[in-house]
Amino acid sequence: MALKPVITIAGTAVPVPGPDMDTDRIIPSRFLKCITFDELAGTMFWDERFNADGSSKGHPIDDPRFKGASIILGGENFGCGSSREHAPQAIKRSGIQAVIAETFAEIFFGNSTGIGLPCVRASREDINRVTAWTEQAPATVWTLDLNNMQLSSELGSIPVSMPEEPREALTQGRWDAVVELMGAPEAVEALAAKLPVPTAH
Repeated sequence: MALKPVITIAGTAVPVPGPDMDTDRIIPSRFLKCITFDELAGTMFWDERFNADGSSKGHPIDDPRFKGASIILGGENFGCGSSREHAPQAIKRSGIQAVIAETFAEIFFGNSTGIGLPCVRASREDINRVTAWTEQAPATVWTLDLNNMQLSSELGSIPVSMPEEPREALTQGRWDAVVELMGAPEAVEALAAKLPVPTAH
């Protein structure tokens, strides 16, 4: 099964500011009991968004100006904390197609890449510029171009960055390791044939 390359993403943006957005805040632990990741749709940042009685806390995700946004504008150390893969799954299943932040926690970054969710870095100054433009004109459509490593719109553009290996995996449709293995059974068998045969003791 071939994967669709992730080269460009176009959509509106939503600012989710602040450093150290940890995975416990992205997806509270009580949602980890889900049977499939599809059940995580709409749950991202739940405790950041709602009070115990279900009333809104006024989180940017629920701001009508940013309804339907495809790109999150985050801060430093986005996705830190526990290594739960449910965090990027919740983000993607909730309709977000890319995250732009100053830096990312390594495991979160890897888990995101593995499900085709690009996480790209930008400077604090550039993210602040895009945030200001987005707040002034929230309907602005931004295009994230992973070939040219740029985020752009009619309002302006900023450079973004990510390591070359995950960038190539995304743009060449090789971001899911399981699909890669399933698509190359001969290579898997050849490698398995070279491994030593365990002996009984």
